[in-house]
Amino acid sequence: MATVNMSIRMDTELKKQADAMLADMGLNMTTAMNMFLRQVVRQGKIPFEIATDIPNAETLAAMKEVDDMINGKIPAKKYTSTDELFKDLEA
Repeated sequence: MATVNMSIRMDTELKKQADAMLADMGLNMTTAMNMFLRQVVRQGKIPFEIATDIPNAETLAAMKEVDDMINGKIPAKKYTSTDELFKDLEA
């Protein structure tokens, strides 16, 4: 099978960490990249889930509070000045 050289750019620290982790698994970067690309071809997709960070509990609570305000379950907070708003936020 003919081979081709490929060049990719990555963060230096990421490469160092990946090289160490792969070495612990008995692999090198070339083998790992070939494994990854073979799975892309076989599965027709990235072979793992790519997701954004899931909101933490505080963010989820804030989102629920806004939904409750929109749906009239709790009264919306109102402020007469930005100073009043920031005092409430700092509390």
